[in-house]
Amino acid sequence: MEYLSVLIAGVAGFMFGAVWYTVLADRWMAVSGVALDESGKPANRSDPIPYITSLLGAILVAGMMRHVFELSAIDTVGKGLVSGLGIGLFLVSPWIATFYSFGARPRSLILIDGGYATFGCTLIGIVLTLF
Repeated sequence: MEYLSVLIAGVAGFMFGAVWYTVLADRWMAVSGVALDESGKPANRSDPIPYITSLLGAILVAGMMRHVFELSAIDTVGKGLVSGLGIGLFLVSPWIATFYSFGARPRSLILIDGGYATFGCTLIGIVLTLF
């Protein structure tokens, strides 16, 4: 059951990212510096590698979070929510902020990508504790 919960949680995190970046697509494209094609869409949108990487990354995050949750006796939805929020907000997002700050990336990009990390981890934490 643990593998199934990790897979479901990872897919949920990935799907949340699809919604997050669809809603914030125009702003993200403007501040990320991603190359656009003549229609104004990301030039690499038909390349499967970013999508595969994102899905595998979400599953790996869910797997490690499940391991930490098991060791820490995080076994309720409330604990999963708070723990996932904490992981995203206090572990992942500071790294994103560090990388982007040294790379002189726009602050709004930190908020967009850090927001995905924060709320994606929160959702993963919730889903992991549902099983």
